[in-house]
Amino acid sequence: MAVEYVLDSSAVLSLLFEEPGHAYVESVLDTSAISAVNLSEVLAKLGRNGADPRQAVSIMDSLSLTVLDWTEEMASDASDLSVLGWKYGLSLGDRACLALARSIKVPALTADRAWKKLGLAEPQIILIRNL
Repeated sequence: MAVEYVLDSSAVLSLLFEEPGHAYVESVLDTSAISAVNLSEVLAKLGRNGADPRQAVSIMDSLSLTVLDWTEEMASDASDLSVLGWKYGLSLGDRACLALARSIKVPALTADRAWKKLGLAEPQIILIRNL
């Protein structure tokens, strides 16, 4: 499968909780990937909402979402985004998603409207709640 999109944790969570934008995420799920860092964020959120660890993993497995490793190069790229992180409140997971999308040259999908203020040339940012 060719990856055409990288999903931010917020995009995956919108799908799981059927929040605004979830239909768009569902429509591109078969051609999307998530970083291992963002997978950890989603699993943690599911745990905070009452899922035990095995159940959270099962929920994510049911999506058949491609999980991509986070490399040393991506870690370096994400650190370059730290200045934006301080200014716009980007988490490590946000920066991991952006770095992954940039490295494989595909758009990043998010529900986080603050990302449009970043002014990045790459990657393309698609706000799922504006569609």
